[in-house]
Amino acid sequence: MFLSRLARRVWFRAALFTLVAIAYALLIGWIGPLLPFSPSLDLGQGAIDSILQILATSMLAVTTFSLTAMVTAYSSAARIATPRATQLLVEDRTSQNVLSTFVGSFAYSLVGIVALSTGYYPEQSRTLLFLGTLVVVVIIIVTLLRWIAHLANFGRMSDIISRVEKAAGDTLAQYARRPTLGAQPLHSIPPSAHQVYATTPGFVTHIDLGALEHVADSASIHVYIVATAGRTANSRTPLAYVVGTLNDDTTQALRDAFHVEAHRSYDQDPRLGVIALSEIGSRALSPATNDPGTAIDALAALERVFTLMAEQERDEELIYPHLWLSPVSIEDLTEDGFRPIARDGAGMIEVGLRVQKVLASLAAASPQNYGVFRSAAANAERRGVASLNREDARALRVYRRELWS
Repeated sequence: MFLSRLARRVWFRAALFTLVAIAYALLIGWIGPLLPFSPSLDLGQGAIDSILQILATSMLAVTTFSLTAMVTAYSSAARIATPRATQLLVEDRTSQNVLSTFVGSFAYSLVGIVALSTGYYPEQSRTLLFLGTLVVVVIIIVTLLRWIAHLANFGRMSDIISRVEKAAGDTLAQYARRPTLGAQPLHSIPPSAHQVYATTPGFVTHIDLGALEHVADSASIHVYIVATAGRTANSRTPLAYVVGTLNDDTTQALRDAFHVEAHRSYDQDPRLGVIALSEIGSRALSPATNDPGTAIDALAALERVFTLMAEQERDEELIYPHLWLSPVSIEDLTEDGFRPIARDGAGMIEVGLRVQKVLASLAAASPQNYGVFRSAAANAERRGVASLNREDARALRVYRRELWS
C-alpha cells in the first residue's frame, strides 16, 4: 500500500525523472572517454550550449503553465463535481508524466549548461550530450502533443464522472469478490470481548489484515473488526473487539494495523466511490446549477458500477482464521448512491423516471438483492409524488408500476 500510494504522488515521478536526467548528464562525462570508439561529431561547444539554453528557458515556462492547468482542473473538479474527485485528478498518470518530463528536461538542460561552462565534458562526452539532447527534444515534442490532447478533456465533468466510476467500480468489484477480505464474516460479538480504540480520531483508510492475523496468532486472540475502511475511528467508536488476553504491546500492534487518516481514500473503501457519484448528481440538481442531465449521467455511472459488482464471483477462501469482519451491506451502498439524487431530484420528473429505471435494471441484474432495490425505488417514488404536480406524479406511478409488475 505504501509503495502504491508513493507511486501516485505528484512529486515522486517528477523526482524520479529529474534524478535520471541529472544522472545521465553527469555520467556521460565519465563514460565518453571509456568508449572503445570515438563517437565524436564536428560540433562546437557553443552549439550544444545554445540548444540547452533554449530547452532550459522553455521548459521552465511550460512547467509553470502545466502546473497552472493542473491546479485549475483540481479547483474546477471541486467546484462543479465533488471535492472527493480531486484526489483522482491529482493521481492522473498523464499529467504526472507530463510534469515529470518537463521538470526532468529542465534539470537535464541546467546541469548540461553548468557542466559545459566548466569544461567537464571531453570531446566524446559532448557528442553523447548532443545525442541525449536530441532524444530529450523528441520526448518533449511527443509529450507536448499528448498533453494538448489530454487537456481537451482533463477536469471536465465527463472526465470526472469516468474517473470516479472507475475508482468505484474497481473497489466494489474487489469488495464483491471478497466482502470480508479473507476473514470470517462477523455476525455477533462475544460479550466478553475487549474494545480497542484509535489513539487519534479520523477515518480508517486501510487495514493490514496480514499484520492483524500475525498478532492474533502470536497472542492467541480473536479479533472482531468493526471499523472497516471508510468508517470513523474515535474515542467512542472502537476499531475492533478482542477476545483473549491483551497487553500494551499487543494492543499497540493491533492499532498499528489500522491506518487512520484525516481523509477517506478509494483504495479499500467501497462506499466512497458510490458517495462521490451521488454527490456529483446531487450537486447538479441544486437550484444554482439546475443540470438534470449530469444527474442522469451520474445515475448511469451508478448503474454500471452496481452491475459490475453483481457480475463478480465470490471467493470464499478463508485466509485469516483469527479475524472476523463485518462487510458493507448492499442496503448501505444503495442508500449512499440513490437516496441523495432521489431526494434532490424529487421535483424533476425526468430524474425520477431515470431513478426508477436504473433501480429496476439493477434488480434484474442482481435477483438476490431484488428487495433492496425495490424498496429504494418505492422510497424514491414517494419523494417524487410528494414534490411533483398531479400529472407528473401520475406518470411516475404508472412508470414504476410497469417496471416492477
